[in-house]
Amino acid sequence: MLDKDAGTPRVFLYRHGQTEWTQNGRYTGTSELDLTEHGAQQVLASGKMIVGPGKLIDPANLAHVYISPRRRAQQTFDIAFSASAKQALQEAHKVSDTERLAEWNYGLYEGLVTSEIRTLRKEHGLDTDQPWDIWRDGCEHGESPQDVTARIDHLIAEIREIHRDNMHGETPCDIVLVAHGHLLRAFTKRWLGYPMDFPLALMLEPGAVGVLSYQHHCVDEPALLVGYGFPLQE
Repeated sequence: MLDKDAGTPRVFLYRHGQTEWTQNGRYTGTSELDLTEHGAQQVLASGKMIVGPGKLIDPANLAHVYISPRRRAQQTFDIAFSASAKQALQEAHKVSDTERLAEWNYGLYEGLVTSEIRTLRKEHGLDTDQPWDIWRDGCEHGESPQDVTARIDHLIAEIREIHRDNMHGETPCDIVLVAHGHLLRAFTKRWLGYPMDFPLALMLEPGAVGVLSYQHHCVDEPALLVGYGFPLQE
């Protein structure tokens, strides 16, 4: 029987591995890019270390895996999880693709780097007082911070309902999100209750995994799990 104080539910933020545009610093929203060979190796390495029975992300403890519909995220899930784990999760209807995890729609800025975006915006008569900041200004012909907030908040509400009655491990119900750099950092801000333009500096490397949870086994106290003790491997 599971110890009822064994653990508060967690949300694992799994960023897809490197793509050509990740490597070049180009904003990749709706474009469909494959993982590079190095990107696939990043995901394989992290997956071998933390995904599997008795590991940090134990498929047996998952309530759901939500995946961005972009191909690079789909490839990441496919590499990180074993064939047997994927089959078991899918047969239990615990895997779904969702546009709520799609990367920020960059609109006119798709494929550009930050310096090019700022030059373009000045040509459009924008940012006369301060440089462009996506968290505050959003993207021309793309998504605003309010747009991204709305879809993230919808997913957070769904996850909180999964977690609400399991705050002491009554039923293992960890969640995995397989998505993108900007989107997962935006998710973290909203999980903690901060507006998009709150100056919270966050980093998440390609192929890396972050962890969110709750303080005091309380669904109303969402938290960033800054450090985690890994389970002992047999």
